[in-house]
Amino acid sequence: MKLAKISVLMSVFNGEAYLSEAIESILDQTYKNFEFIIINDCSTDNSKKILRKYANADKRIQLINNKQNLGLTKSLNFGLKNSHGEFVARMDSDDISLPIRLEEQYNYLKKIETYF
Repeated sequence: MKLAKISVLMSVFNGEAYLSEAIESILDQTYKNFEFIIINDCSTDNSKKILRKYANADKRIQLINNKQNLGLTKSLNFGLKNSHGEFVARMDSDDISLPIRLEEQYNYLKKIETYF
């Protein structure tokens, strides 16, 4: 697998209500060169089952199951330590991304990168 340009980070705690829609909105992006790091922060609803289904179906998903509930910030920092992308995009388990989100953000960041 070639190195992903974008790491999408999402932490989940009991997010089953919108989780499938959130995940699919990332998997359906026009920009495909990303890794999707999802941290399950000890959910007690069906989130873990939903996450496992998507992780088994798409190799871009790296599923991390916390051993104890760490909260959003610590979970995201742990996911960041496991990321390999040139850029990081954040996603919440109840967010829906437009299909061109990553493409537009990547193109914009590459454009302004020349100024720094």
